[in-house]
Amino acid sequence: MQKQISVVFDKGVEFSFHVPEGAPMAHDQARAWLDQQFTTLDCEPLRASGKVLTADKILVVTQAAGATLLSDAKWSAEFVAAVSAALGKPMIRVDVPAMAITY
Repeated sequence: MQKQISVVFDKGVEFSFHVPEGAPMAHDQARAWLDQQFTTLDCEPLRASGKVLTADKILVVTQAAGATLLSDAKWSAEFVAAVSAALGKPMIRVDVPAMAITY
């Protein structure tokens, strides 16, 4: 089964990535990569409690990365591997304007 990740930004900007076969990144590595990007990109938690769920982390990292980092081949390959491993779903849509992830 083909795996794919789509990312939607404002003004019709959309990225679509094919996820390579196999496990490109272990689950714990994916969480560590997302944690690192959350810190590097100076992201803020979505919830007032300060609790950061994996889906929330993916949303704010994607928002902070923007089209610039998603256009970078190396960064986007790591992003795709991390999101795929962290969520474990074949079809993932990250909708930044709606701040939602659907499977």
